[in-house]
This record gives sequence, C-alpha cells and structure tokens, in this order.
Amino acid sequence: MTEAPNGLLKQRFRAFLPVVVDVETGGFNSATDAVLEVAAVTFTMDAEGVLHADRSCFHRVVPFAGSNIDPAALEFTGIDPNDPGREAVTEREAFSDMFKMVRKAVKAHDCKRAVLVGHNAHFDHGFVNAASARQNLKRNPFHPFSSFDTATLAGLAYGQTVLSRACEEAGIKFDGASAHSACYDAEKTAELFCGIVNHWRNLGGWQ
Repeated sequence: MTEAPNGLLKQRFRAFLPVVVDVETGGFNSATDAVLEVAAVTFTMDAEGVLHADRSCFHRVVPFAGSNIDPAALEFTGIDPNDPGREAVTEREAFSDMFKMVRKAVKAHDCKRAVLVGHNAHFDHGFVNAASARQNLKRNPFHPFSSFDTATLAGLAYGQTVLSRACEEAGIKFDGASAHSACYDAEKTAELFCGIVNHWRNLGGWQ
C-alpha cells in the first residue's frame, strides 16, 4: 500500500517511524555469529489513522569472514548457507539496501528516524547494530537503543509471547512450516504490530 503521507504516522510515534526487522543468524552473539537472512517491513497510516504494512525487503546473506555458525542454529532455522541456489548477497549489500529503503520511508513520512520493531527486539537490534558497525555503514536510520518489542506487546494484548501463538490469538494465520524465515517472520510481526496498534485505537486509545 502506498497511501500519500498525511502526517498521522509522524504524530502517532513522536516523529519516529516503526520498522519491523527480523534476522536469522548462526547463533546468539551479534559480535561473532553470522547473519544469514535479514528482512524489513515499513508502515504507512491511512486517513482514518489505521496502521498498515507498506514496503518490504529481504536478503539472504553471505556469512561475514571469520563468523561463527552453530549447527544447532541451522537445524532450528533450516537454512543451508552453502546452498548454491540461495542467491545470497554480502552483509554490506544486504544492510545497505535495507537502510536505503528505511531512510526513504523516514523521509516520506517526515519522521526523525526509524525505531526497530521486532519479536524479542533486543536480539534483532543487536545484530543490526553489530552489522552496521562491522561494515562501517554510515547513517544507520535506526534509533541506537529504543525499540518496540512485539513479544512484550503481545503478552499485554493477548496473553501470548511466542510469535505463532500471539498471531493465532490475534486471528492472524500462521504457518509453522514457513516460520524461521526472516521474510515470513517479519511479515507476521508486522501484521501483529498493526493488529495491536489498531486494536488499541479502536478501544479509544490514540486517535
């Protein structure tokens, strides 16, 4: 969806633009473990103040030189980094492209900068910041430490903190076989975030 900016999204989040990011990795340590996939989803807001997912990007990523990949992580995600059909790009290319999309969205909505939205956002945020520093990328559009965590928000709104269960409770279809793909998880996290924000609006919250 590409609604013309109307200023409502800027007003809703204090001139910060929420952007979902999901990373699939070779482990839990953002300093040493490889990023294998990264996806992002931006948002827009219609004239009624309803939040919608807007644009997205997704990249399979070539592990950076010397990075660690835990076999247990590959078993969990089902990702084969040696698959010649992955069509992966370098970490620098992947994050540069994502940052470019996010900066355009921030500018389009006249916001100050982006705020990362993630399911257990601290994890994704750490890998974004680490990749940005490792690749010496300038103008990281994301706030350096603030984020919106849909695990916490879903726990409040639906009594569920696992992404699949929170989606089910929110009436969002969730295919477990497609989970742990950065693209799929980012899309579902975006749906969940929209659902929570819009439900709060319907209950008489921010208008």
